[in-house]
Amino acid sequence: MDSETPLPALDWPVFEPGWVWLCGAGPGDPGLLTLHALNALRQADVVVYDALVDQAILDWAPGAEHLYAGKRGGKPSALQRDISLRLVELARAGKRVLRLKGGDPFVFGRGGEEGQTLVQHGVPIRIVPGISAGIGGLAYAGIPVTHRDVNQSVTFVTGHDQSGEAPSSLDWAAISRGSQVIVIYMGIKHIARIAGALLDAGRPAGEPVAVVTEATTPGQKVLETTLGGLEADLAASGLEPPAIICVGRSVLMRQVLDWQAMATGAPARDLDPLKRGRPAESA
Repeated sequence: MDSETPLPALDWPVFEPGWVWLCGAGPGDPGLLTLHALNALRQADVVVYDALVDQAILDWAPGAEHLYAGKRGGKPSALQRDISLRLVELARAGKRVLRLKGGDPFVFGRGGEEGQTLVQHGVPIRIVPGISAGIGGLAYAGIPVTHRDVNQSVTFVTGHDQSGEAPSSLDWAAISRGSQVIVIYMGIKHIARIAGALLDAGRPAGEPVAVVTEATTPGQKVLETTLGGLEADLAASGLEPPAIICVGRSVLMRQVLDWQAMATGAPARDLDPLKRGRPAESA
């Protein structure tokens, strides 16, 4: 779909001057962008975008100014407060400002902080949700975050806090007891500490784990391992951030739901990967 293709008939929101729309760009694949996000791109005067936003998405806003505001761990980047105040400045200049963030702006994306600053400065906002990498990225890897035979709960956690360290506020013992599946964002840097905390909290060393990097893009890679072997296998794999890490038996479903591999002609590895440990059916 190019920038001239009309959107389906709908009463589309009008992007007014002086507004900021906080918008999720999805996990990577431009096709996972929402129609509301595309509508925003076509009306924006300025697009302030993050590091993981694909160039093809920016190409849908050819008439807008594109301002990079990416934040990547371990690399020089703008301070969050400076980004937020820049949005205020642009809106007060009468611009239609699209703040385009990878995934969903409210899922470990600092969208709440930016929105709060804008509202405090009297700038009107609109929120456009996006598909979070913790759901969409795992789906592209053939891993459902919920499955009736596996889990009735899933917990999403971040692998680092505001200081860049592993979050000290997380109660790993409670998370281990309370959630059958754990999805970790931005966890590679502190994976030794995180895996150790989960093992100390009682998660089994043989529990399945998947690490998905560059999720939903042509460069996507998936490491399947176990919690006990995670640190060593990840180091040996050479995989680098950004990554989503999934801990739990739902990872086994990749053996039957790896749809990208099947599209190339590869057969499913196991049609019933959860059969081990399942109670025997009564006669």
